[in-house]
Amino acid sequence: MGQTSDEAEAVLEAYSEEELFFGRIETQQRRLYAIALSYLRSETDALEAVQEASCRAWIKRRKLKNPEMFSSWLIRIVINCCMDELRRRKRSFPAAEFEERQAQEMKSDDRVDLERAFGRMKPKYRHAVMLKYYQDMTTTEIARILKKPEGTIKTWLREGLKQLKKEL
Repeated sequence: MGQTSDEAEAVLEAYSEEELFFGRIETQQRRLYAIALSYLRSETDALEAVQEASCRAWIKRRKLKNPEMFSSWLIRIVINCCMDELRRRKRSFPAAEFEERQAQEMKSDDRVDLERAFGRMKPKYRHAVMLKYYQDMTTTEIARILKKPEGTIKTWLREGLKQLKKEL
């Protein structure tokens, strides 16, 4: 049995939608990877988080009401994937990873101190500070991504920097 022209058009349209969707993700790939890396501190985990975020975004693509918010929406999904991974890591802490961390501590005390300080920060402050200073985003962009007013983001940045200063 052959396909009707309506079925062929539907298949072609679905293929075009997928191609367009993943093309848009591809243009954001470097930024998404940098964000994931700033959270997870591991290249493989960051790549995996971006891949997971791409899959989640594809599955939930119909829920995006405003296509202009695609980039912010995608970054939010990457952050959520990173946070899921960090929560999973807290539940299990393999010995090999512990040894690797000890070796890294000997390399750079300043970096370790900074990572520990970030780990002690409230997540809302950490998100704002990482996006601002690691990804060089404006407060407007951060507000859009975190779905909070700009004034709140400015407060979070101020408080986050105050916490970092106290820790360091």
